[in-house]
Amino acid sequence: MTNGSPKIQYYEHELNIRQVIEQSNLQDLDHPLNICDLSNLERKLRLWQKLMPRIKPHYAVKCNDDPVLVKFLADLGTGFDCASKNELKMVLGFGVSPERIIFAHPCRPANHLKYAKEHKVLNGTVDNEFEIYKLYKHYPDSNILVRFKSEAKKALCPLGDKYGCNAEEDAGALMLLAKALKLKVTGTSFHVGSGCSEVEAFDRAIEKAENIFNFGERIGHKMDLLDIGGGFPGIDDGVFEQIAEAVNTSVQLRFPDERVQIISEPGRFFVEAANTLICKVHGKREVRNKDGKLEQIMYYLNDGIFGAFAGMFYYPEVATPQPFLDNAETLPKFKSLIWGPSCDALDKLLGDFLLPNLNCGDLLGFVNMGAYTLPLASPFNGFDVPETRYFQEKPK
Repeated sequence: MTNGSPKIQYYEHELNIRQVIEQSNLQDLDHPLNICDLSNLERKLRLWQKLMPRIKPHYAVKCNDDPVLVKFLADLGTGFDCASKNELKMVLGFGVSPERIIFAHPCRPANHLKYAKEHKVLNGTVDNEFEIYKLYKHYPDSNILVRFKSEAKKALCPLGDKYGCNAEEDAGALMLLAKALKLKVTGTSFHVGSGCSEVEAFDRAIEKAENIFNFGERIGHKMDLLDIGGGFPGIDDGVFEQIAEAVNTSVQLRFPDERVQIISEPGRFFVEAANTLICKVHGKREVRNKDGKLEQIMYYLNDGIFGAFAGMFYYPEVATPQPFLDNAETLPKFKSLIWGPSCDALDKLLGDFLLPNLNCGDLLGFVNMGAYTLPLASPFNGFDVPETRYFQEKPK
């Protein structure tokens, strides 16, 4: 950082990770390195605007709260999904107007509501009567979005066990309670689950949202905001295109009146593919059978399950290493096991994976490391969390 601003390196046309490594003397770097391509975020925003022009994205800050990324998206004009006072403080500090923020946490501490009230962040979600009464006491002028449960059948992280009321049985009662307390319900929201791969999930949820809108309007609420949540894939643009088509069709059918504002809460969609993590092999061990035959090679990296790979505790995804060796594709492969740096036996990244024979000091790259990585990382056992270096395509 220079004078509080990050140092951004510029590239032509496409970011070459191998070239970055060769030019950066990474052999002398003991801690892991995160290479962030800021221009990838801009490309993702353009794709979103092309495929879903009516849906206004509100970036889910929890997915990656790197201030450089958040400011970059703020400067591009996105909205933001915040879940806490500190996330609000960060986003507002970058000059984002409160109208561009959804306080999308159904169970908010009273002092967080007080902060939102002081800064006029009006829109927020609720899914039970206790939170309605809390708003009545601490922020009666806020705009309430009733969050209901409508989960995908296939998602990396389902959320319905924790948040969301029953759309048919509870949503109407919450809106009636708000009406009796003279509170404003202005819309509804849902989240099909992080990393959704079921296209039909969004149509099911939007149909439920239409019913909630209709009931709210019948009892006198002015319903004008629909939040379709997150769950959009970060690396499979083909699946995203299918989801976008389904969302557009459903929205046009059920919410044709464009006076209804429709927003979303994408997280991994924006940032998953932006980061590549570079790790160093700092230890190695050969496992042989009693006849001396090599059965497996163990490698110990300078980052692991308590660092940038902490999301593996929550999301069942396999991290795929890419060795930076000449002719790596043609070299003989050996059954390999990859450990993180800590003393904890849980700190295992991969087992039974085929890799060339690596040496201490060799580097491995892990792509698509931008979502639910660094915000979860800790310096457990005294090991450093990754440093981040930022790159951007040179303006034309």
